[in-house]
Amino acid sequence: MLSLAALTLGVGVTAGSAHAAAPAPVQGADFSACPALSELPEGADPGDWRCEAMTAVGHLTLGRIDQSLDKGMAITFAEGTVNGEFRQVFGAMTAAPVRVRGTWLEITPRYAGYFDFQSNDQRRGELNLKFGVSGPVVPSGCSIGTDADPVRLVLKETAASTVVSQDPLVVAFGVADNRFTAPRTSGCGRLGPVLDAVLRMPSPAGANSLELDARVGLRGYGEAGAAGSSASGLISEISR
Repeated sequence: MLSLAALTLGVGVTAGSAHAAAPAPVQGADFSACPALSELPEGADPGDWRCEAMTAVGHLTLGRIDQSLDKGMAITFAEGTVNGEFRQVFGAMTAAPVRVRGTWLEITPRYAGYFDFQSNDQRRGELNLKFGVSGPVVPSGCSIGTDADPVRLVLKETAASTVVSQDPLVVAFGVADNRFTAPRTSGCGRLGPVLDAVLRMPSPAGANSLELDARVGLRGYGEAGAAGSSASGLISEISR
């Protein structure tokens, strides 16, 4: 089994190091991962549904990890109503691996089975994540958090929505959570205790944060032109 020293390259890298400035989120929107019409709930009227394609960059502090998410992450989902009831369907999430400074390890944010992006006065949305851990001799399936025991985010708005494009409709905003906890590693075999020591897991509330600058493209599921014709209504809804 690898020792802590074998996984650690540097000396004096701490979770309190200065945050690197994150670049602006990417322009435009990629709707290729939108849920298909067949994946919408039974009884869904396409005219009442839209796909939202979000890209985001930011900064993650998680135990020892203190890294800019400058390669970005993308989340796609659909939302609408069925018989007047608000519903959502998850599409896909992708994110680039992030090197943990001072180690041979990389972590990759992944979807952990639950989201709710219907905003209200208390939060902008909720999202469960797990963080895949990879590196020398780290077994496949090793992660911080699982679908059963995820990192639960309750995202608060840090910057109000602004419209950056009308066609397609794209809005920008900021969100963050600095109150979540992170569990011990899972699925890492006998390397688990070593990884917990290196990554400082579990990590209590107050020691972690996720800050995101996001852009979301919106496209209706109705006939061609429906998204553009409803842009003013969508803008009003997003700005509430």
